[in-house]
Amino acid sequence: MLSKRILSTVVLVFLTILVIFSDWLSGLVVTLLIIMGLYEFFTMLEKKGISIYKYFGIGMGAIIPLSVLSRFELTKSWELLLIVLALLFLIIMQFKRRESSGTVVGISTTIFGILYVSWFLSFLIKIRFLDNGTAFLAGVIIITKLTDIGAFLVGMRFGKTPLIPRISPKKSVEGAVGGVIFSVLGALICKSFLPFSYMHLLILGVLLSVLGQLGDLSESLIKRDCQIKDSGSAIPGIGGVLDLLDSLIFTAPAFYFYMSIVSK
Repeated sequence: MLSKRILSTVVLVFLTILVIFSDWLSGLVVTLLIIMGLYEFFTMLEKKGISIYKYFGIGMGAIIPLSVLSRFELTKSWELLLIVLALLFLIIMQFKRRESSGTVVGISTTIFGILYVSWFLSFLIKIRFLDNGTAFLAGVIIITKLTDIGAFLVGMRFGKTPLIPRISPKKSVEGAVGGVIFSVLGALICKSFLPFSYMHLLILGVLLSVLGQLGDLSESLIKRDCQIKDSGSAIPGIGGVLDLLDSLIFTAPAFYFYMSIVSK
């Protein structure tokens, strides 16, 4: 399993380097990953027995990254407008059901999936479209993924104190600290291409590490609730697309809004 994980990581790093220098190609890849992630998310809910409109959720969720990719902006808050329309259509579709039981859960989880997977991860495309977007996207991926690597390596070697065993028994406090250390070191290394002071990089390293680990734990919580180990099997040694991107779910929007603040 470890050898498969290492091989998959090497291949993914190589593919990331290939696509990150093209804004439309990187946006297209992120969109594809979002669609795959939505499929995994709604499949997990189906296995739990929740009645959802799976393909409607995937379709509506795909519109968000595609709209960002095409630089479409109907209003300043067009994403929220899309969420409102999705909610409206979901309610209308509920009128056709023979039973009313599970309506609230079905609508809520479908909207949550669109927000959690599609909207949050679409910020990766927004970051790529910023001035100096290639460097920014590379930075957020490197810093976030070094958190994963640090938590895994340190936790495997020194992990003794369970972090939140109810959610993820294998995660440890030592691993979490290791993730923060790796993330900060990664942020400082990124000084060569990120236009930030060392203080800003230190803040980013800690912030993205904490949020990355919260993203990982949030997906672990969902999988625990659905009683499954991995969100899918698309990536050997890692699991599904959500297992790969879970740490970026919170770090991507956080980095984008951080950039919005510091650039003023």
